[in-house]
Formats: sequence, structure tokens, C-alpha cells
Amino acid sequence: MEQVTVDELDDLARGAAILGTGGGGDPYIGRLLAAAAVRRHGPVRLTALDELPPDAVVLPVAMMGAPTVMLEKLPSVEQVAVTARTLAAHLGRTPTHVACAEAGGVNSVIPVAAAAHLGLPLVDADGMGRAFPEIQMVLPSLYGIRATPMAIADEKGNRAVLDTTDNHWAERLARSVTVDMGCAAAISTYAMTGAQAREALVPGTLSLCAELGGLVRTARAAHADPVAVVVERLRGRRLFTGKVVDVSRRTVTGFARGEARLAGTDGDGGAELVLRFQNEYLVAERDGVIRASVPDLICALDRESGDAVTTEALRYGQRLTVFAAPADPRWHTEAGLALAGPRYFGYDIDPVRVHA
Repeated sequence: MEQVTVDELDDLARGAAILGTGGGGDPYIGRLLAAAAVRRHGPVRLTALDELPPDAVVLPVAMMGAPTVMLEKLPSVEQVAVTARTLAAHLGRTPTHVACAEAGGVNSVIPVAAAAHLGLPLVDADGMGRAFPEIQMVLPSLYGIRATPMAIADEKGNRAVLDTTDNHWAERLARSVTVDMGCAAAISTYAMTGAQAREALVPGTLSLCAELGGLVRTARAAHADPVAVVVERLRGRRLFTGKVVDVSRRTVTGFARGEARLAGTDGDGGAELVLRFQNEYLVAERDGVIRASVPDLICALDRESGDAVTTEALRYGQRLTVFAAPADPRWHTEAGLALAGPRYFGYDIDPVRVHA
């Protein structure tokens, strides 16, 4: 893609929800905000990662908090844009580009709204290639790029700028502020130069989101299997097809935590799959055997429509197909696994990797 217009937003949001691995917020909310901003301010120009000037000033923006809360406490375009303005003012720099912190639901579409509102181009990239629940879990952390100074704002007009000793402290303090702000806040973080972005970000994310959304839409129109085309495009592996029979979910310290149990259908009759999540799906366990884990992508799609089902939208009776797909290989380095591997989340296992 060269630009994002209103016509691209449906495909973009649908694909972003798939890459979001259950997290990143409700794509429907983000699409509505982005559509309103694009209608008012015009299409958003996309800049390919390898076309970024080395001296560009890139400001990623995102929503932080529990996705379940964002279903009822909707963000605004102004709330997200003000975080970028606040961070730019603190840095004394003029921003040249907006970027996505992660590929996921609302957090792949909110930056479109912010870019339109600010009149800036959007980088066709993101910091993860998927979604993760904590601020330090981005590839820029592996390159020594600091999360702070970070601007954070709520819907009431409260703002703060954090400056921490490291990226883990940025997560810890920003999470506390987010909880006080009602468990959902807008942030602008990981300010970087164009040269740093070209090295640290995952290229082509927004184009991939739009492509995935288009594949689902086309497959449905042709009465083909939308899940199969997504799995093939992401070089993934189908894990399970079944019906949700139980969901245990709670909002704790600004996260949606829990697990879902699926009873097998189709060729998986008689089997059970357990999905464990913290905003995003972290582990898929079939009949007591772990079949996939972070940092690789675990995605749950509606069996018929191919639409992603986020962790806050899991409900009894849904019929889902769960698949796993390989993450950016940098996540499987020693440093990447220390940052976002299964042991970080409390699972005493080696990562179960999906090979393309």
C-alpha cells in the first residue's frame, strides 16, 4: 500500500486482529476512529521502512491497558494524538512520522487515526510483528532503544511524561499510571530516528494486515475456506478446531488474564485444547501437550468467517480454528526469549516453535 483510505480500513483492521494473536484491542473500535479521522483529514500516506530518511523523527503510538476495558471506555483520536504532541514537546523535536508499536487490533489502526489527525505519514512497520502485553516487549528493546521518555494520557485530559532507568521500569510505572487512569490509556513511546527504525522495526506490517484482510474477504465471497488462506499466507500450522466450552477471564493489574477450553469438532472430536492468555494467547495445550507457545503467534479465528476472536471477545459456544505461525526470527534469539519467551510469563517450558 502507498496510502490508507477509508476503503482500506476494513481489510486493515481485519488483518491486524489476526496478527494481534488475541490482543491489541478490538479492531472494530479502532476502525471507527480511523475512518472518522481519515474522512476529516484525508488519506494517510504510508512510508516503507527502507525509505525512511535516517534523520526522521518517528513516534510510535498505541493504547495501553486491558482490552476488556476498552470495549466500554472508548479512546478518542485526540487522546492518542495528544500523547505524540506531548512527547514531541518534551523532546524538543518536530515529529516527521507516526508508527505502530505493535501489530494488533486497535493498535494497528489507532496510529492511522493519529497520523491523519497530525497530518503525518505512517511507517509501514511495527515493533513486534504481532502483539505482546508489556511495553518492553518490542524489538527496539533488543537494539538498546529506550521506551522513555514516554507520554501517557487518559480520556479526561490528564497527561504525564515518564522517564525511567530502563524499559522494564517503563512498563511497571506506566502500568500503574494506566490502572489509575481507568485501565486504559494512550501512549507515545520509543521515539527513534529513521536509522534506528530501519534496523529495529518489522517491515511491511500494515501492508500485510491489509493483505490478510483482503484474503479473508475474497475467500468468503468465493465460498472458500478463509482460515486456510490465512494459515497458508502466514506459513502457519493448524492446531485445533473446536467449540468454546469454558472461559475464565479476569482483569488484573491492567491485563486481561485467563484461559479458554475448547472441545474438539470436525477431525478433532474427543480432544480438548486449552488456550492460556495475558491479553494475547500465550500457550496452546492439546490434551495436556503444549503444541505452540510464545513468542510464535497463536491465533484463534471464527471457523466460518475467518475473523479473529480476541481474548476479550471469547464466548461459550463459539466455533474456532486455532493455528500457530512463526514470529520474527529475532524473537527466538536468547535476548528475544528472555524478553517474551514462555518462561517470562511463568511457564517453565522451552518455547514450542513453529517452523515455516
